Amino acid sequence: MALEFDQVSHRYGEDPVLHDVTLSARAGEITCLLGPSGSGKSTLLRLAAGLERLQSGTVLLDGEMLAEPGREPPPERRPIGLVFQDHVLFPHMTVRANVEFGLRPMGSSERRRIAEACMASVGLAELSERYPDTLSGGQQQRVALARALAPTPRAILLDEPFANVDATLRRTLREDARRALRSTGGITLLVTHDPEEALELADQIAILEDGRIVQAGSPDEIWHRPAHKTVAELFGQAQHVRGTLHDGVIATAFGELPWKANHLDGPVDVVVRPNDVGLGPASQGPRVADIRFLGDRYSIFVEHQGETLRASMADRPAFGVGDFVTARFNQNDTFVYNRK
Repeated sequence: MALEFDQVSHRYGEDPVLHDVTLSARAGEITCLLGPSGSGKSTLLRLAAGLERLQSGTVLLDGEMLAEPGREPPPERRPIGLVFQDHVLFPHMTVRANVEFGLRPMGSSERRRIAEACMASVGLAELSERYPDTLSGGQQQRVALARALAPTPRAILLDEPFANVDATLRRTLREDARRALRSTGGITLLVTHDPEEALELADQIAILEDGRIVQAGSPDEIWHRPAHKTVAELFGQAQHVRGTLHDGVIATAFGELPWKANHLDGPVDVVVRPNDVGLGPASQGPRVADIRFLGDRYSIFVEHQGETLRASMADRPAFGVGDFVTARFNQNDTFVYNRK
């Protein structure tokens, strides 16, 4: 079972938004579409939901045609649940009535049973008689999720569902949503621009850039084997510094890095996460520009030749602001790309 996009392209007027997108979101998994604003994520979701007319390519659900140009069922005829960041709840209905809305063909006792189970799965059991305007943003989003789950759709599409939730509540809501969505065994496709959210929620991540999927795979694969510089820079607060590769050594403003890669030579970009940077004392060269305590670690900013490098250390550094240092890079999680 899967929701599949095959060679889907789309444009608004003369502006292309999607370019030959092929993607499969499998049942029993959460697939995250990750990318910056304007990359085409929400457009792809809207095409699957029937909120936009399909211009090119096909969309299949469980191997059956869901949409193709000239054959596009309206949203209400698609076995798909939708959750958006603005909730779209009925303000005059209680939480239970909102959740029961998609179950109207059923008898009242069956509607109530299903609604209560869905509310309990997202932590709403005690709020069933409340109205939306008495709920927090996070609670409203739980209602929207329960309402989408209640009719047991074959696929659920979520567009930035936690964007309007306070940061302090976001992680709990993500965890509860992941459990509820995975428990259905259905297909889940979620749009986000937040790499941390994608890592926390996803079984598979597809990264969109300028309307093209630049990489798709498990969080582990994308973290450890990013196919592009833009993918590498998405995760773990990664940064890049300029380097020059010659005779198996990359020279940077912050230190040297042994590197064996036959397809690279000359000017390169070195992408590294702060956790993979080690710093040691030096008699000249880069200087420590700032040290910040972040609760569980220290963030050290080093500057040299117009560039800045961030390192992260669990223990208080033995050096101070203004001291000379040299950097060491963890080769296993450092990525090198030809500089464009």
